[in-house]
Amino acid sequence: METLFEHAGGQEGLHRFLDIFYGSLLSDPLLQPLFGEGLPQHVTHLTAFTVETFGGPDTFSREMGGFSRLIDAHRGLGISEEQRQRFVELYMAAADQAGLPEDAPFREALRSHVEFGSKVAMQNSHAETDDQLHPLREVPQWGWSEPS
Repeated sequence: METLFEHAGGQEGLHRFLDIFYGSLLSDPLLQPLFGEGLPQHVTHLTAFTVETFGGPDTFSREMGGFSRLIDAHRGLGISEEQRQRFVELYMAAADQAGLPEDAPFREALRSHVEFGSKVAMQNSHAETDDQLHPLREVPQWGWSEPS
């Protein structure tokens, strides 16, 4: 069966999508404070994470610090539910703008991916101790219905 990575257009399709998405985060008044001026490598890292999650190469885990780097990046941000919901909204809008496939199974997988990930990030952003972190410690492998 085709992976989400392949269905999304591979590395190129996901990079195009996440470049649009990241630009929207930096220009959104609710989310921009979480991202500041932005980081030049953020799109590359976000793409590598998503590629790996969707069944592509594991470059994020092997070469970019893996999931522990994500945990560290979100700690102390204090992400609000309003910010989390806006993040999801912009993610799905960027999928439209980037021309990602519109079939219902893919869009449901895409939405469940960002809903889950944004909830993990929000929990980790409020954790004052390691015990308060979400238990996820590896890049999840996302499929057509749920992570494995």
